[in-house]
Amino acid sequence: MKAYRNYISIFFFSLATMSCKKFLDVQPRDAVSDEQTIIDKTSANTALRGVYRKLGADNYYGALFQTFGYLPGDNVQWTGSQSVIQQFITHKISADNGNLQSVWSAIYATINGANNVISKVPGVVDATFAAADRNQVVGEAYFIRALNYFDLVRTWGNVQITLTPTLGADDKAGLKASTPAQVWQQVLSDLNAADSLLQPPSASAQPNPVRANRETVWALKARYYLYQSNWAQAEFYASKVISNIKNYVLQRPYSAFFSPASAVATRESVFELSYSATYLSGHRGYWQPPANGGTRQWAPADALVTLLNDPAIGGNRNTLIAKTSAGLWYGNLYYRSPATDPAYIIRIAELHLIRAEALAQQDKLPLAKADLDLIRDRAGLLSSTVTGKEDLLLAIENERRVEFALEPHRWFDLVRTGRAAAVLNITNTQLYLFPIPANEIALSKGNLKQNDGY
Repeated sequence: MKAYRNYISIFFFSLATMSCKKFLDVQPRDAVSDEQTIIDKTSANTALRGVYRKLGADNYYGALFQTFGYLPGDNVQWTGSQSVIQQFITHKISADNGNLQSVWSAIYATINGANNVISKVPGVVDATFAAADRNQVVGEAYFIRALNYFDLVRTWGNVQITLTPTLGADDKAGLKASTPAQVWQQVLSDLNAADSLLQPPSASAQPNPVRANRETVWALKARYYLYQSNWAQAEFYASKVISNIKNYVLQRPYSAFFSPASAVATRESVFELSYSATYLSGHRGYWQPPANGGTRQWAPADALVTLLNDPAIGGNRNTLIAKTSAGLWYGNLYYRSPATDPAYIIRIAELHLIRAEALAQQDKLPLAKADLDLIRDRAGLLSSTVTGKEDLLLAIENERRVEFALEPHRWFDLVRTGRAAAVLNITNTQLYLFPIPANEIALSKGNLKQNDGY
């Protein structure tokens, strides 16, 4: 599509238009090409690593896309002055917002990498490339592409679907936008393909949560069906992952999945992205205060600080925040130096709360409360005292707010449940989707239509 052949130029354009106090340092680090010729097992695995790198890039899960999940909500405040960021907090996002373009381009670049792997690996002739290994590589690419389209559709709604690599400047010309229903169907199709190709974690070893396996697919299916309000299927797939208590378990106390600094790839994580001293996360510096070598350009909102510090609500989750000697609160989920903090994409806690919500929606209230209370118990809280269905659903919503306080869930949760109006006073439902980047509209020659209200 047009985005593919323009994302590099747009990337440098967006850098040039930022102020000297840039929102993100988005220089590529330790890049791995996925557009290289895939001719054997080694190059196939190199290409797949390149796709993971794109997924974890600063403009995607490395930092910028995550802000789409929490800046429009009520947990995080922006402490800087750039209007490009303030637009997300005030819900007055302009179609020419540079961060919209940066994230859009980053997601489609990841899709293009996945398309290369999916299209080329099955045809590789290499006697050392066993069928199971080949399936693993292709299955992981399908999983990543499913996550890409999941993020596109929940952010923008009507987007373009492309399933083949971009090989030339014009080979995606004329690609029309798909409806949200068609994009959601593509997500499920890719998840089913991944499910058929990937294996579950080895029975003899703890899974590696930085690589997708069959249970990673089930976890994203549970989230997918939650967004689709298919409560029975959301319960089913969440249960399939939760039942593997050998590999996935809530870490105790709450901070154990991210602290101390050696806590990476714990049994809390179903899927996380890893970083290293040569491949740093962009997230840490924007949470930490100057005293810790950061810029604290976003920080916990006052209301969130109150919730986390309330022993009856936050419990031991108050470790998510800390205070400087000058009295400034800051988020402390990303804190390592150098910035090798993982990006937490799916935690087992989310599967418990997905199942709790799905059970409550099916009027299985005691079972739903049991999952909710597991999360509360891990946080050092007493069991919930709520009884009725609506009260229980609200309790689950509130628990998600605190449990994932600094992770990219809050805005999307309020939109998918129809609660954004009541909680954030956003009654204009057209604002629940972001505007499609203006540059993409211009390049599409009429094939992309701007979302209503922009």
